[in-house]
Formats: sequence, C-alpha cells, structure tokens
Amino acid sequence: MQTLAFPTQKTNTLTTQAIFLAESIDCRALEQNYDCIASLPSVVKVSETGLAILFHYGVVVLFGLTESEKKDFLQQVLTYASEPFNDPELEDVEIRLNAEKSERVKNGVLWLKQYSVEHLQIVADVLGKTVVLAHYETKLASVFDQVEPFTASLQKNYRLTQPGKELLHQLGSTFLFQYKMVARVEIIDKPELLWEVPELDNFYSRLEDEYEIRERHVALERKLDLIYRTSQSVLELMQHRTSLRAEWYIVILIVVEIILSVYELFIKESL
Repeated sequence: MQTLAFPTQKTNTLTTQAIFLAESIDCRALEQNYDCIASLPSVVKVSETGLAILFHYGVVVLFGLTESEKKDFLQQVLTYASEPFNDPELEDVEIRLNAEKSERVKNGVLWLKQYSVEHLQIVADVLGKTVVLAHYETKLASVFDQVEPFTASLQKNYRLTQPGKELLHQLGSTFLFQYKMVARVEIIDKPELLWEVPELDNFYSRLEDEYEIRERHVALERKLDLIYRTSQSVLELMQHRTSLRAEWYIVILIVVEIILSVYELFIKESL
C-alpha cells in the first residue's frame, strides 16, 4: 500500500466530493500539468494537502481541497473536458481515519483505517459510479415523462400523441444510456485496481453495497428496457397504421376504377 503524498495532513477528517463534470475528460493531457502519483484511475496531486482522481467518462473526485483550490482545479479540468454539464451531479462524503473501526459508511461518514492511494482510488470508483447513476436516473425520469403520454393515449382512445421522429429519438436515447453505462462507465464491473490489490476486494464490495450500485443499475436497466419496448410497440403500431392506410387508398382507387368502368359500360352508353 502507498501512503498519501501529503504528510502535512493535520486532521483525521478528509472532505471529499465526486463531480460528474462532463461527457468525457482527456485525463492524459490533464496529467501533464500535475504530479501524477498513480494510475488506474489517474491520481494527481493538486496541492500539499489535496489530490484529485480522474475518470475518462467525465467524473472528478476531489480529496482534501480547499474551496479556492477546488475552483481553480475545476476550471483547469474544464479545458480538457468534452460537453461539460450545466448542472453537474455531486456527491459529498466525509472521510475519517480510525484504525480501530470497520472500513464502511456509517451515519454519512466513511471510516478508513489508512489514507492509502489505493483506498482512495476504490472510494473514488464507487463515488464516481454513484454520481453517474444519479445523473442517468434524472435523465431517465424525464424520458419516462415523455413516453408516458404514448401509453396513456393508447389506453384511452388508441390514438398517438407524438410523431414517429420523436419516438425514434427516445429509442436512440435509450441505446445511448445503455452504451454509456455498460461500455464507458462499466457500472457493475469491478475496478482493474483489484487485480493488483486483491486485499481491497471486500472493502470495495462493502462500499458497492452501501451505495446500492448494482441495485440501482438493475433498476435503470429495467426502466430502459420498458422504454425501449414501449417505444418499439408504438412505432410498430404507427407502421401498421401507415400500411393499413395505404391499403385503404388502394381499395378506394380500385372502387373508383370499378365505378368508372361501370359508368363507361352502362350509364354512358344509355345516354
């Protein structure tokens, strides 16, 4: 285990904040401006008493920074961020050091036996996943608000309230959410660090349980699946109606053709 690179730490309390800042961060470029003391994920020393852990999927986790240090650092991060959010998702936690206590969250406080870099990397991984889940939970709630009128209209009068283009947009949003959670953030995957430090596996599992990472991920997957199936059903109905309308047009044309033929054969000749 490594020891944190700020030996002047005078308190057993470490203020921590996870921020889902943007869609992505160029961590390698940002590392060039700071002393990078670890990787998987990247850990950079911001000041004598504070550091930051960076994730390429847009999350920054800050440890022990003052408000002014935090403000300056985030401004620097934004220059390497892609598509920053106007209202970033935040998660604050207070970390306290006590070698006698079990390493877990209790009454809003995360107790650690030591401030090793690896411990903080595990904490950052869980907090990063927490803010990402919170972000997509909010996003998904707004998508639900848009999909709900579809099902309500079908239940009441079998009529659709929005055009197919917007339904396709909802389907696209659903696929994008799934891609980001599975391919980029890897919500339910354990961090690569545990391959190098397997003794922290139990610590990670406890934090994962405390923040209900897997349960929240499953809930999101169910909502995404419901949105997908609802949107797909409505699109199929719209396609069916379009096809049915075309068939009616054909029938009408045939009837008109028959009427004209009858007119030519009987009525016109009698005149």
